[in-house]
Amino acid sequence: MPAVTVENPLSLPRVSPAQGSTPRPALAVSTAPSGLEGEGFPVRRAFAGVDYRHLDPFILMDQMGEVDYAAGEPKGTPWHPHRGFETVTYIMDGTFVHQDSHGGGGTITNGDTQWMTAGSGLLHIETPPESLVLSGGLFHGLQLWVNLPKADKMMPPKYQDIRAGGLKLLTSEDGGALIRLIAGDLGGHQGPGATHTPITMIHVSVNPGATVTLPWRADFNALAYGLAGSGFAGPEARPFHLGQAVVFGKGDALTLRAHDKQDSRSANFEVVLLGGLPIREPMMQYGPFVMNSHAELAQAFDDFQAGRLGTIPADSPLGH
Repeated sequence: MPAVTVENPLSLPRVSPAQGSTPRPALAVSTAPSGLEGEGFPVRRAFAGVDYRHLDPFILMDQMGEVDYAAGEPKGTPWHPHRGFETVTYIMDGTFVHQDSHGGGGTITNGDTQWMTAGSGLLHIETPPESLVLSGGLFHGLQLWVNLPKADKMMPPKYQDIRAGGLKLLTSEDGGALIRLIAGDLGGHQGPGATHTPITMIHVSVNPGATVTLPWRADFNALAYGLAGSGFAGPEARPFHLGQAVVFGKGDALTLRAHDKQDSRSANFEVVLLGGLPIREPMMQYGPFVMNSHAELAQAFDDFQAGRLGTIPADSPLGH
């Protein structure tokens, strides 16, 4: 899992909670079911079964892979529509090519993030490059859906290309964890992702046996998901591991600890941490559309059928 790393985390700014902070308890741990997405690439539905009141403003997250493809096996998704939310694609291993009907897109690889605000609607496609299809190789990533408030659901589509080198790198007080801040604020440090809904998104690597405690906005929710390895969440040290999600309770500090021994596939405990300001509006989802009412979903579907969400570019190198 290359993502972004440094030889000496102690050279990075250190983050720790304020004196007297209240640790958030780990309320529940759930195991993500596995499935297939798009043309058949394996995913884990990270937050399946988690009550939406704990997720808001997040809608879903898929862990894509980790899978080691043979030559000819890598798969993506065909052209498809979105409206009413943002998709965040973070690639730790491998390469994905994106294109949308508004001219956005690009190639993301090893630690890059593609942040697409669908807003009023567009078509897009995600696929491995032809070279990866021919050669095969390791693929591992995440796709997160972030809701937009009603006032922003019909905003013009937007695309952000966040390169691995632009992530804000931090460490814990003793240097036992590498913290990659993708979006939001953490202890006064700002990630590069520009968000319409206030959120924090972090990929943290915790050394075996190490503990990391981070400041966390009290008005945000708090979620953790195990990408690789095993460890513990909260002051009560609830165990969780690869493929499991943690819902935290109220407080203004978040604690993780890595198990003393990690499995052979991962040197560290790899975790994604998410927090956001709940929107607290009705959320209605139908496939690739996320709106506030059934009538708005029906309108989104009609607009897609009528071609009002965009058309596939005639010169698209990614197929029709």
